[in-house]
Parts: sequence; C-alpha cells; structure tokens
Amino acid sequence: MSVIIFLIILALLILVHEFGHFIIAKKSGIRVDEFGLGFPPKIFAKKFGDTLYTLNLIPFGGFVKIFGEDPHNGEINEERKHESFYYKPKWIQASVLIAGVTMNVLFAWLLISLGFMMGLPSSVGQNTFGEVKNARTVITEIFPESPAQKIGLQAGDTILFVSSGTLGLQDENLEPEKVQELILGSQGKNIEILYKRGDAGVPTTVLVKPNTDQNTGRSFVGVALDRVGTLKLPIHLALLEGAETTVYLVKSITIGLGNFLWDIVAFKSDFSQVSGPVGIAGIVSDARALGFVYLLTLTALISINLAVINLLPFPALDGGRLFFLLIEVIIRRPIPPKFVQWANATGFLLLIALMVVVTANDILMLF
Repeated sequence: MSVIIFLIILALLILVHEFGHFIIAKKSGIRVDEFGLGFPPKIFAKKFGDTLYTLNLIPFGGFVKIFGEDPHNGEINEERKHESFYYKPKWIQASVLIAGVTMNVLFAWLLISLGFMMGLPSSVGQNTFGEVKNARTVITEIFPESPAQKIGLQAGDTILFVSSGTLGLQDENLEPEKVQELILGSQGKNIEILYKRGDAGVPTTVLVKPNTDQNTGRSFVGVALDRVGTLKLPIHLALLEGAETTVYLVKSITIGLGNFLWDIVAFKSDFSQVSGPVGIAGIVSDARALGFVYLLTLTALISINLAVINLLPFPALDGGRLFFLLIEVIIRRPIPPKFVQWANATGFLLLIALMVVVTANDILMLF
C-alpha cells in the first residue's frame, strides 16, 4: 500500500511540475505537442487541440514535448516560427523553464498551508501567527550508533515519562532541558523511558544505558528533544505561516544540498543520509502510520526537494538548460547543438548512475 501511495505522490508532483512548463508555454503562444505522465510505452492517448495527452507505463517521470524546444530536430518553416520555443525571446524561454520548479514550490506552500488549517505539528515558540496547543516532548533526532538508536527509539516518538534512580519526570516537568539534566546526572546508570509512537501508538517502556563521553565525562543517550504541539490556524493565517515555513524549507534544503555536493567534490559524501525511491517509499510508510497530515507535509517536503534539485546548473535538469540559456545571452549566439545534446546525454547518464547508487544504498539499509 505504501508503494502505491508513493507512486501516487510521485505522479502528482511530476504532474504539477510539468503542468508549470505546459501552462506557461501555452500562455506564451508556444505549441505543446505532447503532455505525458510517465514514460513510454503509451497506455492511453487523447488529443485536444494541438496537444496529445498521454498516460505511459513507466511511472517514474513525466514530460512535456514543446514545439521548437530542439530546433535542430527537424526544420521549422517560417509559418511555424511564431509558435516555436526556440524563436521566442530569451525571457519567455527562461519563464517556461523555471515554471516547473515554481509550481513545485507553490504546490508545497498550498499543502503546508492546508496542513496548518487541519492542525500541523509545530515546535513551541517557533511560530509567528498562533498558539501551539497540546504540547508534548518529542524526539526530533536520533544520532547514529547511539544507545537510543540501538534500543529502537525513532524521531517522532513522544516521551511520556523518564526516570533514573529516584528522580522521575512527567507531564509539565517533562521539559527537554530537565530531561537533559536527568541524563547528565544519571552517571551512566540505566534510564527508564516510557514513550508512544504515533497518535494511536501503545505506550512502551524501555531501559537505556547512557554512554559516557571520554573527554568530558558527560552521559548521553543520543537524542535531540523538543516541545511539539498542534498549530491550527484560520485560512489567512495558515497561508502566511505556510509561506514562512516554505521559505525556511527552501533555504534549509538548498544549504543541505550544497553541503552534500561539496562533500562529493571533497570525496567525503555520506550516501547513507540520502534516500532514493526505495528509501522514500519507506518514509512514506512511516508518515502514513503517523497520520494524513504527516503524509501531506512529507509530500510538500519532496516537492521542495524536487524544485531545488531541478534548479541545479547541471545538464539534463531545468537549471542546466537555464545555464545554457544564460551563456547564449552572454555570447549572443546559440551554443553548438551537438555540444548541448552531448552535455544533456552525459548529464542524464550521470543522474541515472547516481540514482542506482542511492537505490542500492536504500536496499542495503533494508537489511
């Protein structure tokens, strides 16, 4: 079921992305020959006006075939130049290219705003437009190879009770800072943790023995905690909070991707922190178990990731085509078509290779 939901999410985000290219091309007077969801072979095809709409067998992708996008693939006669992508002004070409990622960001904003209207988990004190209610202490991060990871705790688990020796924390005393003090004061002795996973989860008790930092002598279990509750807003405030959250996510994802790419160049990349289709399907399963609003937020997060990745100045991506367009503006002449075709083909092969590596890592992580 989770795989089906993941495929639906992927298809929806691709549809949104390609619709951005499609609608701006249409509004700019550019002919669109085909709007396809998935990759061939075709399952279904129907033509309306000049555009053939197709549903294809391979679900991992989608495309819009814009007339004149590759002017060197066949001659364009004088009568057809006015509806050709290639013969439109550069700013119109750029608008069509950037429309896909713009639609992904706008779609994420709408999903996040809808989440705030329904009631979205939010950190206490980190929102602008409303009050976070029903706050609880939640694990926001589990550190690799830590005692917390070894006993099966996960990010998103709600902490209900913590005790060490004669000291116990619960209810309003269960603040992250007080839990940290309890762990530091445990002196390496076992800590009892009562937690719940998901809204419908059953409270579970575990014992964890903290590790001791050899340099500082401080005890730790390897978790990051925060006070998280539900933020529910009216539509106008939800749209504002959604916009603010979307901007924050775009910045964070861009910085994170930049750091990852720099690590690749420096041969320090950690692919265990990157998920491909298999890993994302697993994350979808976790989000589905937590509830619909979590699935909504995850979809928005994937949409923003797709937007940021697509803007990279890399051949075969929208950002790469924008980069070539910028070069043409600077040098005031077209880039040789053979070079563009070679660059895009090479870029596509490198992307496929990266996807294979990431997917292989996802499968290894399952075992």
